[in-house]
Formats: sequence, C-alpha cells, structure tokens
Amino acid sequence: MELERVVVHDSVDVIFEPSVLVAALSDLPVPVESPADPDLGPGDAVVAFGPHPSFLNAAWVHCIRAGYDEFAIDEYADAGVVLTNSTGIHGTAVGETVLGYLLTLARGLHTFRDRQRASEWEREPYGTLFTLDGERVCVVGLGTLGTGIARRAAALGMDVVGVRRSGEPHDHARHVYTPDELTRAVDGARFVVLALPLTAETEGLVSTATFDAMDEQSFLVNVARGAIVDEDALVAALDAETIAGAALDVFETEPLPPASPLWDDDRVVVTPHTSAMHRRYHEDVATLVRTNVRRLRAGEDLTNRVV
Repeated sequence: MELERVVVHDSVDVIFEPSVLVAALSDLPVPVESPADPDLGPGDAVVAFGPHPSFLNAAWVHCIRAGYDEFAIDEYADAGVVLTNSTGIHGTAVGETVLGYLLTLARGLHTFRDRQRASEWEREPYGTLFTLDGERVCVVGLGTLGTGIARRAAALGMDVVGVRRSGEPHDHARHVYTPDELTRAVDGARFVVLALPLTAETEGLVSTATFDAMDEQSFLVNVARGAIVDEDALVAALDAETIAGAALDVFETEPLPPASPLWDDDRVVVTPHTSAMHRRYHEDVATLVRTNVRRLRAGEDLTNRVV
C-alpha cells in the first residue's frame, strides 16, 4: 500500500473539530487534509467516527472509537480496505467515569444535585448512603475498558469479580466467570458494570434474567453499547424495583428519545455517550494513526487491525 494522503473525515466532529486532529498529525510525511467532500482513492487513509460508502474507495480507514460495529467489515474485506480502530486508549477516561458513577450512586450526589436546583436542604434517610469499600462490583468485559474499571475499583477496596469470554484470571478481579455464568456473576454484586463490545453474541445479553439475578439494592452501569441491554427489561426492572438504579452512557437509540422514561427516573444517571471523552482524546487518536503510518511505510502489521 502506497500511502499518499491522510484525510480527516468531518464525522469526527461528533467528538472534536477535524482541524485539531489535522494539526496533531501535521508531522506526518504525507499531506493531512480535511476536505468537505473528499474524493477518495487507493492512496488515501481516512480517519473517521463512523462509516461512509465512499470509504470503500480508500486504502485504509481508521475508526476513532474502539467500537466498530457500525462498519460492515465483510464489505471492507471484500474491497481490500484495511480497517483499524482505537481500542486501547480509553481505559483511563472510562475507568475514571465509571468510578464517578459508582461514587455518585453510593453517596447520593445525583440526588443532592437535583435538590440543589430546587433549593431543597434535605438529607437522605439513614441507611441509604453507603461507601464503596467492601462492596462487590461485577465488571462484564475485562479488556481495556474493564481493566481500567477493575483496577480503580480494587484500589478503593471493592470486591471485584469479572466476566470474560475466556474465563481466564485477571490481575484485578478476585474471580472471573464466563458469559454463560452471567446470572451467577451478578448475584450479590452491588454494581454490575458493562464494558464489553457489541457482537452478535452480546446483543441483548443483559435482560430480564439478569435483572432478576441482581439484588434489589444493586445498580447497573453501562459504558459499553446500548444494544447489549434489553432497554424495555431495564425499565421494567426499575419500575418493579428489582434493581435500585442505573448509570447509563449508551442506549439502544441515540440520542436518547425525549419520551424515554429513563430521563425522568431520579434513580438513573444519564450521560450522552461521553464516558471516553477528554480534552486530549485527539492526541491519543493521533498517536495511533502516527504509529500505523510508520508501520505501514515499514511494511509491518498495523496496530488494532480489524480487517
């Protein structure tokens, strides 16, 4: 592959201005551009947030997210277009975000913020608030995201268990279950945190059976993909008080529709798919792209290659 140009697609503006990534990649040995309607060819690499039919004319596409489920990988393979993703750069941001969710739910910070807006000086009933120390958290998915979460939870003295496809031990989890043991894994966990990719096997993985296995004082946290959770089953579990609440960064439909009952549920923290975002995100993406440009020119295998 003879790389002639890197195109920063305007779809990245969901996260950051294309110009900041163009500037961060200005040291590359090929031109870096962000044209409004690029005419792509076999010498082009594209950096994008999501797919576009024109990308199949390029040589290489880099997705600035870890999740690439929106890309039709069979079509890329058939067209001979290389696809890479940004896995490996989100562990810190997502880990810290989840830690924030856990502390918010444990200490009732979301409740007090709501009361602040109404100028209400009111405490929670005794026994409602708790500390994270000694509480069990089940991290479902122990890749980059899950490791970032498990390491931080363990550092706060939480009892960490995990779920991963291989079932292999993990440095920051006391015990690791396999996906077929999910209901056993969530039993007794105060928090169930989803950090696994969306695949045919994981779509709808968390459903009524999962919520029934959770404790009525437990919380669901989802920083993975919305479709991993049966959202109707989640709403039903909240209505029936089968679980205590949730912190949700991803949803079946995004943006979350105004009519969704999740907006008005005081026990639910809603964030707009931002758990991985931070002000140096574009620099992390640039490092991956820069590394792969070097590897490409050296005839080496690309990092994070999907296709």
